[in-house]
Amino acid sequence: MAISYKKLWKLLIDKDMKKKDLQKAAGISSASITKLGKNENVNTEILQKICIALQCDISDIMVIEKE
Repeated sequence: MAISYKKLWKLLIDKDMKKKDLQKAAGISSASITKLGKNENVNTEILQKICIALQCDISDIMVIEKE
């Protein structure tokens, strides 16, 4: 199984935000944004910060896909 952050990128489009805007709003590093872009694992603290910044639930930004 693999994690996909496609929902996050769609949500950013819907909110008219860029990755750099998310980075600032959530207070996360550019390395974390890069990991998200590659669908790599990130710390749950990062995901929590994103959810707080975007006022959404974890299921709004990620999904587990069967390989």
